[in-house]
Amino acid sequence: MLTWLLSGCSADSQSIEREAQTNQTYINLIDEWHREREAKLKAPDGWLTLAGLYWLQEGENTFGSGAGHDLTFPAGKIPGNAGVITLEDDRVSTSIAKGVEVLLNGRPVKEVSLFGPGLDTIPQLTHGSLTWFVIKRGDKYGIRLRDLENDALIHFKGITRFPVNAAWRVEAKLEPHPTPKQIPITNIVGQTTLRDSPGTLVFELDGRQHRLDALMEGEELFIVFADKTNGLETYGAGRYLYAEKPRPDGTTILDFNKSINPPCDFVSYATCPLPPRQNLLTVSVEAGEKSYGEYSR
Repeated sequence: MLTWLLSGCSADSQSIEREAQTNQTYINLIDEWHREREAKLKAPDGWLTLAGLYWLQEGENTFGSGAGHDLTFPAGKIPGNAGVITLEDDRVSTSIAKGVEVLLNGRPVKEVSLFGPGLDTIPQLTHGSLTWFVIKRGDKYGIRLRDLENDALIHFKGITRFPVNAAWRVEAKLEPHPTPKQIPITNIVGQTTLRDSPGTLVFELDGRQHRLDALMEGEELFIVFADKTNGLETYGAGRYLYAEKPRPDGTTILDFNKSINPPCDFVSYATCPLPPRQNLLTVSVEAGEKSYGEYSR
């Protein structure tokens, strides 16, 4: 009898140990994923280098660090008068001022097309620590500026998170829309665009069913969601989550431990999409990133 009890305890202990090891492996994987996430934020093309966003007016837009320009770049980073950026219908071009060295692919340029039909890629111009290029949002054109010496990058302190908890890793099933569907998504600057949605993700938390409309972003599902922690422990305008495209049976994994802050929580020059009304969860998702805080809007 004693032998049976001892062997049973040993089996239970081994089971608990295996479970603990499995859980620690999962925690390690999430921690590694988060380190890579922060490294991408700090990369030269990461969100922490964003230093300006300037909407273009039709016609000529002067730019430089001096006063009185249509686009005022950071002081001390570029000459006072750097040139002109011209918007004509759906074309954007630039002329660089005499004596100012601006590089394209490492070579000085004086006049160059920045956006328009026939361009396979969007050119990126550089001067010192600055890089700038054209973005289009709806029917508006703007210049996005990056700075490798940006304060948000230099003072980045890492992102606090909720403790990793495997209970927030759930299976979801994608219910495809019966016909191709676009849903309106409004961004933080008030622009609304229609985005392709492949369907609605249906899943359970604590025995209750929840639904989130998904968007497509490349080869992944992109979910913009809100929950009861927003404005308290997490960023007030919601968070983002990516998931793999569904398997043949329509299922995928939503791992809320990978919930991330929008770039607007770090810098003031992003055009972050906001959660659509139907993506407001009625629970507190105590998983993933907490609000960064210092550079919040």
